[in-house]
Amino acid sequence: MIERDDMTFTFAEYQRRLAELRARIAERRLDAVVVTDPENITYLTDYQTTGYSFFQALVIPLEKEPFMITRALEESNIFARTWVEVTRPYPDTGDAIQMLVDALREFGLGDKRIGYERNSYFFPAYQQDCIHTTLRNAKLMDCFGIVEEGRISKSQEEIAVMRRAAIATEAGMKAGIEICRPGITENEIGAEIAAAMFRAGGETPAVMPYVTSGPRTMIGHASFEGRTVQPNEHVFLEVGGCYRRYHTAMMRTVILGELSDAMYQSQEIMKRALNEIHRLVQPGMTVSDVDNMVRNIIMDNQVGASLITRSGYSIGIAFPPSWDEGYIISLKQGNSAVLKPGMTFHMIPWMWGIEGNKTCGISDTIEITEDGCRSFFSLDRDFTVKPGKAESKPETKTIELSGTPAKENVKKPKANAKSADKAVNE
Repeated sequence: MIERDDMTFTFAEYQRRLAELRARIAERRLDAVVVTDPENITYLTDYQTTGYSFFQALVIPLEKEPFMITRALEESNIFARTWVEVTRPYPDTGDAIQMLVDALREFGLGDKRIGYERNSYFFPAYQQDCIHTTLRNAKLMDCFGIVEEGRISKSQEEIAVMRRAAIATEAGMKAGIEICRPGITENEIGAEIAAAMFRAGGETPAVMPYVTSGPRTMIGHASFEGRTVQPNEHVFLEVGGCYRRYHTAMMRTVILGELSDAMYQSQEIMKRALNEIHRLVQPGMTVSDVDNMVRNIIMDNQVGASLITRSGYSIGIAFPPSWDEGYIISLKQGNSAVLKPGMTFHMIPWMWGIEGNKTCGISDTIEITEDGCRSFFSLDRDFTVKPGKAESKPETKTIELSGTPAKENVKKPKANAKSADKAVNE
């Protein structure tokens, strides 16, 4: 390992992660593991690239020096970012799996017990078949989740990085709320959110902001597609800020026009769910306990809405196509996993189908502490209520000046904003 002081975390933090992983490797009676999930490689080494569609692997022997297999272009990321000293790059004309097999044999692992992530998105069945048919003398065993066992509870160094991501999340959300108005396009809102996140120090997120308005809020995971926001509609925003591949996320809702009784009830129900989360959630509770608590609050409504998804999911390191760690742990019924300090979750007590045609959300990213939980954010949770109609354009009148027609702008008074007292305080 190369000891360096220019990585995201301290060198000691990476040593700790590697030592704990090796303890789990020994517990499973393995001689090495082949890590192919990009989030896991980042967690262990600080390596990151957008080129993870090409095969890459970090091999961690129980005792010997770790080594990496990457496309030749990506070897520069190893040298620029990580503590890894040993690499075996393959050219674009080469065979990535054959390079892995050759390296395993080179380092004395060709006939050992080797774990691999069978459920990794980035180690497809075809490549797994190749290694099984090529590395015949080794015993290949599924060890999916062996790295995630370390990732699920964040260290205080990781929490500090997530707080950097939270600054970007809040900045983006504030900008999105501010620009929402009738006549603007969803794309313009998304652009404003992204610009604010990046100006606040955020980096490219795993998913760009979700921005939908009016009836499009009923479409799951839809985002901006050029639609113009109409008068007296609502806008649903979900923003995930990123820093060094760590994410935090939040949902908010903007009402253009009057806050109807149904929307007010929805707001208060979601706020109550979040208040109960902060009052009751603590180490020792099961994931199912939390989901049931949130689900019972959301489903007890008179506005026709439902919670059709899990009520939350682990969040942290992420690459596209998703910003969540929900495959590690999601808050849903029947999951008996126990909450522990350092776990981080995006809690989503959102409401789908209000009055049959509206979706709204208020969400929070939380850290499980020693005796409870706390938010990464300080932004107000109430819906933001703004004028329901576009501001009137200045009218023009023609006056005669020395026989030449000219135009003079005469501004009309601005429309009054109802329920302005419910606007988000920034």
